[in-house]
Amino acid sequence: MATKDELLKELYPEDLLNVSKELTEGEVKFLKQLNDLLESKYRDSINDHWINATIPEGFFEEMGKLDYFNNPLLFEGREGARMASQMFQFFLSYTVARFDVSLVTLLGVHQGLGHNAFLFGGSKEQVAHYIPKLQSHELRTCFALTEPEHGSDVAGGLETTAKREGDKWIINGAKKWIGGANVSDVIPLFAVDVETGKPKGFIIRPEQEGVDIDIIENKIALRIVPNANIHLKDVVVEEADRLQNINSFKDIAKILYSTRAGVAYMATGAMAGALRATLDYVTKRKQFGKEISKYQLIQEKLAMMQGNLSQAITLSAQLARMQEKGEYDEVATSTAKMMNALRLRESVAMGRGITGGNGILAEYDIARFFSDAEAVFTYEGTHEINALVIGRALTGDSAFI
Repeated sequence: MATKDELLKELYPEDLLNVSKELTEGEVKFLKQLNDLLESKYRDSINDHWINATIPEGFFEEMGKLDYFNNPLLFEGREGARMASQMFQFFLSYTVARFDVSLVTLLGVHQGLGHNAFLFGGSKEQVAHYIPKLQSHELRTCFALTEPEHGSDVAGGLETTAKREGDKWIINGAKKWIGGANVSDVIPLFAVDVETGKPKGFIIRPEQEGVDIDIIENKIALRIVPNANIHLKDVVVEEADRLQNINSFKDIAKILYSTRAGVAYMATGAMAGALRATLDYVTKRKQFGKEISKYQLIQEKLAMMQGNLSQAITLSAQLARMQEKGEYDEVATSTAKMMNALRLRESVAMGRGITGGNGILAEYDIARFFSDAEAVFTYEGTHEINALVIGRALTGDSAFI
């Protein structure tokens, strides 16, 4: 049987700083199972799914079977731990993102934003009921915050309303860009209480009367992810289906802070995927009589892509260490998301350039990473919004408005 070091060398040859050695032996075994699943079941079809905007059949169910929340492998040598380590969470996102950015986005929406909306926002009874089902993938969820006219300014610009009538709430409004809404069983959705002017969270189901969901078409990025519009017309929600611990935007922000790190991890994995696709191409493509990997200019660009990746791995690992200690810091997460997404954008451009005309064909993989990087650059806080979070911490002055 292969040793931990041998498995790591096989799994993460691009980890030149050996950050992955901080993983436990059980975590490495799990990640090997995950990588084998992705490569054996979805490698041959992933580009077709991207082109056709379809979700690979069985992906959500297969991830549930892996039990990435509670698999015993994740707790070997971690006696007393009640959840998977943050370093594992980094490499889980990294490994899936290195394979495909759409798939890691679908997973991140469910196990990050959606799951944490219930975990942080639910009452004890709601947590006890929903969290086991979400962790096992018995139930599927998403996260409905963004609206047609409000993205970056959603903290003060929610237009979806909730009006209380006895033990019921009447919801009206619309949401946009909600990934996986059409395939979710339960949707945590945020609306303004018309009486208090404060946001609250509600559990919505797609089949409810007054809920209409349609898919956003013609995207150039994350084509596998079914982003949706949600239209709400006099939707009735029982008080029992209100997320009891969501009573201000600060409560919502806690969810965003906890998952913004995940996008930094995704960006890092996507850099690794772009580098892998580029290396695969340059070692096979011949020009002027030899493989283009043997040319100095090509190697310089590959070195820059590796340098960007190494920096991102280091930043992501430090963020994971902080969060392992319970330090969910908005400046740290904004820094990691901003910089890793920026370096991703730079890296995929170099990879696409190296692959020449073939780089715009989906069959060579780099085109998929090149396009999907644009979505990563924007979601979970744009570059500018994250920069303003950092700038506020540096100067003490808020420049948002």
